[in-house]
Amino acid sequence: MLLLFIAMGLVWGSSFLFMKVALTGVSFGQVAWARLVLGALTLGLIVLIGRYPLPREPIVYLHFLVLGAVGCVVPFLCFAWAEQYVSSSLASIYNATTPIMTALMATLAFRVERLNRNQVLGIALGILGTVVIIGPWAYAALTGDLLGQFACLLASLCYGFTFGYTRRFLSSRSSIQGVPFAFLQIGMGAAVMLVLTPVLALAPVALDVPVVASLVALGALGTGIVYVWNITVLRSWGPTSTSTVTYITPVIGVLLGVLVLGDRFGWNAPVGAALVLLGILLTQRRLRLLRTRVESVHPAQPVGADPAATP
Repeated sequence: MLLLFIAMGLVWGSSFLFMKVALTGVSFGQVAWARLVLGALTLGLIVLIGRYPLPREPIVYLHFLVLGAVGCVVPFLCFAWAEQYVSSSLASIYNATTPIMTALMATLAFRVERLNRNQVLGIALGILGTVVIIGPWAYAALTGDLLGQFACLLASLCYGFTFGYTRRFLSSRSSIQGVPFAFLQIGMGAAVMLVLTPVLALAPVALDVPVVASLVALGALGTGIVYVWNITVLRSWGPTSTSTVTYITPVIGVLLGVLVLGDRFGWNAPVGAALVLLGILLTQRRLRLLRTRVESVHPAQPVGADPAATP
């Protein structure tokens, strides 16, 4: 299990590097398109080989269409578009704000969580850290770099929406197993992408080995097989331990960006990232700075621990 967990963090943390490399040969729309289609085909084969049952209620497929569109299509497009203007390291740091966004969505939008004072403090620190990372004092006008950072935040917000939506409408349907759940979410996202093919994917490409390998790694591996690894670890370790992959992925993303791509950033990015990490620890109830009692609808499951997460 430990090897699977480490491999999961490595692949998801590397996804920002893969996107950056893929963008040297294809458009941002083609990156997101290939990622979802390859991921859906991989998970579909796993469902077929494993003979996993699919739900029969039509309303479930409508919920998965929402998850696929908001939880996959929009954030995948946002991250791929953003990495045309921001470094892969910075994108991975913004992806780490997902638990903060999840807490906001679960509390304010879907009302499936009640936060204690430590968690509220965690959200505040996460927001402060995000502002520090953006560094608004360095911009006199809208630039591609600034818009790219906002796109990363929108992607993170979409992931937060996905967690809240899942808890509100699908968590009670225990008959849906983990692998079919992942397949339906990614599959619905791929279906939306196929409809959008004329707009997003029909453009010239310059394919070479690194570009193709990056697309396959993003799709078949990072959006396909790793889902199965995640579910396997989740069932063995439980949601609390499995969700600690949240802390690994940005570290891998930053290390690869600096070592492989030569990414550089100012003092505000690591300082802001540290504040975000502290906010995550408080939000997920792994750290307490204030004396308070825990109040949560799902006390055994930390915010952001749902099995259908992907960077």
